This record gives sequence, C-alpha cells and structure tokens, in this order.
Amino acid sequence: MNKLVVIAGPTAVGKTQLGIDIALQCGGEIISGDSMLVYRGMDIGTAKPSLVERKGVPHHLIDIIEPGATFSAVDFQQAAEKLIFDIQTRGKTPIIVGGTGLYLKALLEGYTFVAAESNAAYRKEMEGVAEEKGSQYLYERLRCVDPAAAERIHPNNVRRMIRALEVAELGGETIPETQVLAADQLLRYDAVVVGITMERALLHQRINGRVDSMVEAGVLAEVEELLRRGIERDSQCMQGIGYKEFVAHLAGECSLPEAVENVKAHTRQFAKRQWTWFRKMPYLHWLEYQPKKGYASLLESFYQTFAGNYL
Repeated sequence: MNKLVVIAGPTAVGKTQLGIDIALQCGGEIISGDSMLVYRGMDIGTAKPSLVERKGVPHHLIDIIEPGATFSAVDFQQAAEKLIFDIQTRGKTPIIVGGTGLYLKALLEGYTFVAAESNAAYRKEMEGVAEEKGSQYLYERLRCVDPAAAERIHPNNVRRMIRALEVAELGGETIPETQVLAADQLLRYDAVVVGITMERALLHQRINGRVDSMVEAGVLAEVEELLRRGIERDSQCMQGIGYKEFVAHLAGECSLPEAVENVKAHTRQFAKRQWTWFRKMPYLHWLEYQPKKGYASLLESFYQTFAGNYL
C-alpha cells in the first residue's frame, strides 16, 4: 500500500508549519487539503502560505483555479489521488495538510459520490423558497430528508443546502459524506493521520490574532479587487469566511469593526465544526500543542511517535 502523511486540525492551529518542517526532514511535498487555497488572487483572507513561508517545499493544489470557478470534494479526491501517485513514483513522501474534513475523509476512505444531475429549475425554486421563508426553513427541510447532510452544512449556507436537497429529493439518494470507518478498518492508503489540538482559549486567541493580521495586511483591498473583477457575491469563493463578511461591509450592511468581529466569530464557530468532523476519524492520532513547551515540542512529539517506524 502507498504511504503518506496527513496533517489535520482546526484553522490557525499550526498545520502549515508542521507540514513544511516534516517535508524538509523527509523529502516530502505538500498537497493542500484546504478548500480555499485553490483560488488565485485570494491570499490574505485564506492565510495562504507565501513562497518564503513554504521554504522551497513544493506545494500542490494551491492557486490552481480562478475565483468564480467551482471546486468540489470530488475534484480534490481525483486530483489528490493523481498527485499522491506522482509524488511517490518520484521517491518522495506526499504530505496532505488541511482542515477541510470532507476532503480528507473522501480521499482516505474512498468515498463514491452520487453523480446526480443538476436541475436549474429546482434550484431556482429553492432559491425563491429561501428568499421568501428564510434559510432556516430550508435547513429544517434538509433535516427531514437528509439529517446527516444537515449536520455538516451550516444553516446559512443556502447554496450547499439547495444542492443537498436537490440530490436527496430529485436523485432519491443522499450524498455519501457520512461514510464512517471503524478504527480497525484499513484506509485506502498506508497513512499516518495526525491532528493538532490545543486548549480552546488559546486557539481562539490565535484565531483573533490571525484575523487582525489579515486586516493589517490588506484583506479588505483584496476583497474589493475581487469584486472589481466581477466575482459575484454568491459565488463559491466569496462564501468563504473572511470574504463574505467584508463583502457585507462593502455593501453597507455593517461597519468595518462589525465585519472584523463577524470574521472572528465565524472562524471560531468553523473551528468547532472542524473538531466535530475530525472526531469522526477514528484513525486520527492527536498531538497537543502545549504553549509552555512550544512548537519544538510538538515537532519532537511527531517524530518520537512516527519517525522510528514510518519516515
């Protein structure tokens, strides 16, 4: 079986640095498992690692599509499978780094996604329902026909709720994102899957600091440029946290301080949902970041646990 390393965990927990340092030690290459890093020109709001931060380590699935285009779990699954094979063929170690739980589970557990055809008329109807009755109405409807989908989709994400309803009500099936493996079942790859965790208060502090840094780095100008280029507000990329809130501010719906606080709150909520996803991965090995010991201790813990018989 193929060998690879997966570094998972909530946003702002330190996945990027750990993945790069492991890659430098073992001759690895990074495959991004983040749904927002695929977009070109969306750098600040996604906390995309700069070329300097990448330290010469090859990174894949970053800056591969234009804003406005769509990228799904199926796209990630197919692209990552090809990259893993290519990297291993060249004698390197693929290291998947990311916090998009569905992407990681789909790849590692070999999801087979439902290929339901899209129905424009149905989507238009549901958009009207959402506008008339509100997103919560759609959410309750989704809970009735596909409770598992409702659990993983945020009640405010109208686009994803409509897609899930479309599959469930028109296709007569559910999107198989609820597949669960027992702890002793084999994954599709011979993988070490590591999750980074830390005290909740510390993570919230890091999230707040990251958002403040994004504002200082010019994320508002980045959003303005995307809108100037004609990227629609309801496009997939603009639904990302750190973009939709500033779009709302630019539309006059809230002040800049309110937008910043909304980004922080939504990011903290997202981190909580990420933890929920990762708890469904029984094969994940948790490593805790302890502030008194610092990052070096985290890196040492990884090597003590896995390097002797893996890397």
